[in-house]
Amino acid sequence: MVKKVRIIVAVILIAVFGYIAWTSFGEQMTPYVDFAQARQSHKTVQVIGQLVNGHSEIDPSTGELKFTLREENTQDILNVIYTGGPKPGNFEQADKIVAIGRYENGVFVSNQLLVKCPSKYQGMDYEEGHGDGV
Repeated sequence: MVKKVRIIVAVILIAVFGYIAWTSFGEQMTPYVDFAQARQSHKTVQVIGQLVNGHSEIDPSTGELKFTLREENTQDILNVIYTGGPKPGNFEQADKIVAIGRYENGVFVSNQLLVKCPSKYQGMDYEEGHGDGV
Protein backbone atom coordinates (compact mmCIF):
# COMPACT_ATOMS: atom_id res chain seq x y z
CA MET A 1 0.00 0.00 0.00
CA VAL A 2 2.82 2.41 0.91
CA LYS A 3 4.57 1.54 -2.35
CA LYS A 4 1.42 2.47 -4.37
CA VAL A 5 1.16 5.81 -2.58
CA ARG A 6 4.82 6.61 -3.35
CA ILE A 7 4.33 5.75 -7.02
CA ILE A 8 1.21 7.93 -7.23
CA VAL A 9 3.00 10.84 -5.54
CA ALA A 10 5.99 10.43 -7.87
CA VAL A 11 3.75 10.42 -10.95
CA ILE A 12 1.93 13.53 -9.73
CA LEU A 13 5.22 15.33 -9.06
CA ILE A 14 6.57 14.41 -12.49
CA ALA A 15 3.36 15.63 -14.11
CA VAL A 16 3.44 18.95 -12.20
CA PHE A 17 7.12 19.62 -13.02
CA GLY A 18 6.53 18.60 -16.63
CA TYR A 19 3.63 21.05 -16.91
CA ILE A 20 5.69 23.87 -15.37
CA ALA A 21 8.60 23.18 -17.73
CA TRP A 22 6.29 23.04 -20.77
CA THR A 23 4.53 26.32 -19.99
CA SER A 24 7.79 28.11 -19.15
CA PHE A 25 9.42 26.91 -22.37
CA GLY A 26 6.38 27.92 -24.40
CA GLU A 27 6.47 31.47 -23.04
CA GLN A 28 10.13 31.83 -24.01
CA MET A 29 9.59 30.88 -27.66
CA THR A 30 9.16 33.78 -30.05
CA PRO A 31 7.71 32.59 -33.36
CA TYR A 32 8.40 34.11 -36.77
CA VAL A 33 5.17 35.47 -38.29
CA ASP A 34 4.28 37.46 -41.38
CA PHE A 35 3.31 41.13 -41.09
CA ALA A 36 -0.43 40.42 -41.18
CA GLN A 37 -0.13 37.93 -38.31
CA ALA A 38 2.04 40.38 -36.35
CA ARG A 39 -0.68 43.03 -36.61
CA GLN A 40 -3.23 40.63 -35.13
CA SER A 41 -1.08 39.03 -32.44
CA HIS A 42 -1.01 40.34 -28.91
CA LYS A 43 2.13 38.37 -28.11
CA THR A 44 5.82 39.01 -28.73
CA VAL A 45 6.73 37.79 -32.22
CA GLN A 46 9.54 38.03 -34.77
CA VAL A 47 9.12 39.58 -38.21
CA ILE A 48 11.66 39.70 -41.01
CA GLY A 49 11.91 42.13 -43.87
CA GLN A 50 14.06 44.48 -45.91
CA LEU A 51 14.67 48.10 -44.98
CA VAL A 52 12.58 50.33 -47.25
CA ASN A 53 14.74 52.78 -49.22
CA GLY A 54 17.71 52.05 -46.94
CA HIS A 55 16.40 54.79 -44.64
CA SER A 56 15.89 55.10 -40.92
CA GLU A 57 15.69 58.00 -38.49
CA ILE A 58 16.30 58.50 -34.80
CA ASP A 59 13.74 60.52 -32.86
CA PRO A 60 15.86 63.10 -31.00
CA SER A 61 13.38 63.44 -28.14
CA THR A 62 13.06 59.72 -27.35
CA GLY A 63 16.17 58.17 -28.97
CA GLU A 64 13.93 55.63 -30.69
CA LEU A 65 14.94 54.31 -34.11
CA LYS A 66 12.11 54.50 -36.66
CA PHE A 67 12.12 52.64 -39.97
CA THR A 68 9.92 50.68 -42.36
CA LEU A 69 10.32 47.05 -43.37
CA ARG A 70 9.05 45.43 -46.57
CA GLU A 71 7.98 41.80 -46.44
CA GLU A 72 9.80 39.82 -49.11
CA ASN A 73 7.04 37.78 -50.76
CA THR A 74 4.01 40.02 -50.22
CA GLN A 75 5.49 43.52 -50.60
CA ASP A 76 3.54 44.43 -47.44
CA ILE A 77 5.19 47.15 -45.34
CA LEU A 78 5.41 47.53 -41.58
CA ASN A 79 6.41 50.64 -39.65
CA VAL A 80 8.78 49.76 -36.82
CA ILE A 81 9.96 51.64 -33.74
CA TYR A 82 13.04 50.17 -32.08
CA THR A 83 13.33 50.96 -28.37
CA GLY A 84 16.14 48.56 -27.43
CA GLY A 85 19.18 50.83 -27.64
CA PRO A 86 21.53 52.24 -30.25
CA LYS A 87 21.16 51.48 -33.95
CA PRO A 88 22.99 48.24 -34.84
CA GLY A 89 26.11 48.51 -36.98
CA ASN A 90 25.65 48.04 -40.74
CA PHE A 91 21.92 48.64 -40.30
CA GLU A 92 21.42 50.39 -43.65
CA GLN A 93 23.48 47.76 -45.51
CA ALA A 94 21.53 44.79 -44.11
CA ASP A 95 19.99 42.28 -46.51
CA LYS A 96 17.29 41.50 -43.97
CA ILE A 97 16.31 42.80 -40.56
CA VAL A 98 14.59 40.73 -37.89
CA ALA A 99 12.54 42.77 -35.43
CA ILE A 100 11.35 41.17 -32.19
CA GLY A 101 8.46 42.83 -30.42
CA ARG A 102 4.73 43.34 -30.68
CA TYR A 103 2.26 45.38 -32.69
CA GLU A 104 0.83 48.29 -30.71
CA ASN A 105 -1.27 51.29 -31.80
CA GLY A 106 -0.57 50.95 -35.52
CA VAL A 107 3.18 50.32 -35.29
CA PHE A 108 5.45 47.37 -34.53
CA VAL A 109 7.37 48.19 -31.32
CA SER A 110 10.63 46.25 -31.25
CA ASN A 111 12.93 45.81 -28.27
CA GLN A 112 15.46 43.66 -30.13
CA LEU A 113 16.87 43.71 -33.68
CA LEU A 114 18.94 41.17 -35.58
CA VAL A 115 20.73 42.48 -38.66
CA LYS A 116 21.46 39.96 -41.41
CA CYS A 117 24.24 41.27 -43.65
CA PRO A 118 25.61 39.67 -46.80
CA SER A 119 28.47 37.31 -46.15
CA LYS A 120 31.91 38.73 -46.85
CA TYR A 121 32.73 35.33 -48.38
CA GLN A 122 29.82 35.34 -50.79
CA GLY A 123 30.96 34.73 -54.36
CA MET A 124 34.55 33.92 -53.35
CA ASP A 125 36.30 31.28 -55.46
CA TYR A 126 37.53 28.17 -53.70
CA GLU A 127 41.18 28.98 -54.46
CA GLU A 128 40.83 32.50 -53.06
CA GLY A 129 39.18 31.40 -49.85
CA HIS A 130 40.97 28.17 -49.02
CA GLY A 131 43.84 27.59 -51.42
CA ASP A 132 44.32 24.32 -53.21
CA GLY A 133 46.44 22.68 -50.56
CA VAL A 134 49.56 22.54 -52.75
